[in-house]
Amino acid sequence: MSPVLEKFLKIRNHTEKICVNLEIEDYLPQSAEFASPPKWHLAHTTWFFEEMILQKFVKDYTVFDKSYRFLFNSYYNSIGERLNRGERGLITRPSVEMVYKYRAVVNKQMELLLQENDSEEVMELVILGINHEQQHQELLLTDLKYTFSRNPTYPEWQKEPLVSSNNQSESWLKVSEGVYEIGFDGSGFSFDNELGRHKVYLNDFEIANSLVTNGDFIEFINDGGYQKSEFWLYEGWAWVNANKVEKPLYWYKAEGKWLNYTLAGLKEVNSDDVLAHVSFYEAAAYALWKGCRLPTEFEWEIASEAFEWGTRWEWTNSAYLPYPKYEIAAGAVGEYNGKFMINQMVLKGASVATSEGHSRKTYRNFFHPQMQWQFSGIRLAK
Repeated sequence: MSPVLEKFLKIRNHTEKICVNLEIEDYLPQSAEFASPPKWHLAHTTWFFEEMILQKFVKDYTVFDKSYRFLFNSYYNSIGERLNRGERGLITRPSVEMVYKYRAVVNKQMELLLQENDSEEVMELVILGINHEQQHQELLLTDLKYTFSRNPTYPEWQKEPLVSSNNQSESWLKVSEGVYEIGFDGSGFSFDNELGRHKVYLNDFEIANSLVTNGDFIEFINDGGYQKSEFWLYEGWAWVNANKVEKPLYWYKAEGKWLNYTLAGLKEVNSDDVLAHVSFYEAAAYALWKGCRLPTEFEWEIASEAFEWGTRWEWTNSAYLPYPKYEIAAGAVGEYNGKFMINQMVLKGASVATSEGHSRKTYRNFFHPQMQWQFSGIRLAK
């Protein structure tokens, strides 16, 4: 068995392992437009391999179901019409059983293809599909957490919560001014938005070696941080007031104590745990309250060699924009990253929900500044 086929099967199996403890009722609900149901994730990641690879490289290939091109296309305009994102929870048919059958059939077809065709073009698309599925594994967990959090019984889906503790005393890493190289360089996989390695000039700066904890953020709350406009960006202040935001997502106050919904149920907030589920607006406000700022993605990348990164996706103060010489690939693959380079902020690192082997210092995640449902945290700079 080739290494690519072995990895393909491993990643496909891992997605299903994530779902192994789900009840059949858990596969369908869509609790928000941004949170897709588990059944949709299972089908969409399969659709990717069928649409992008099997139909192109298998002679006289017969699609599993013609309606799936419409139902499970996410945002690929070049492929055709697609279901509105907020209506994915309405797909009661096909059944969960049929979606798993779809996965099994496509897996078998992919296995046969990879045994016969090891061309560079096929291998590159398969590796892209593998990494695409790993992204959805993380989204599957974040979306499940959001959906379970809306259940008034606060379900205990797994034994251990996805949290991490701060294991470093606070200190600051000093980085000297100079010209540094940014972007992916070397062997192995990277997304196209990491390419275009280039030089940037950085002024002297300092960056915290540890992430902001729950206890740190409670001090911000207790000091009235959510009520003081001087710490907030204009749009952030409007967002806070319009949505009555006064705490991180999943936090609740009961009998004078802060509680936090985790995938292991409702737990008391541990002050030493690393903060998660805050928006860029909250991160920027907290940083200003501390007399600091958020690092740029370039500062973060250069400094990352010196600290233990990857506990939470960390907000940076950088807009999601193309690197020099960035090129959009032809066809549907070209819609993967480039068209989202507007009105979003870069996050660096990884999180406790990130799949094994799916993180590197050049990885550029990106979300709109108001989003909280990802495992997003804060690292300070000054």
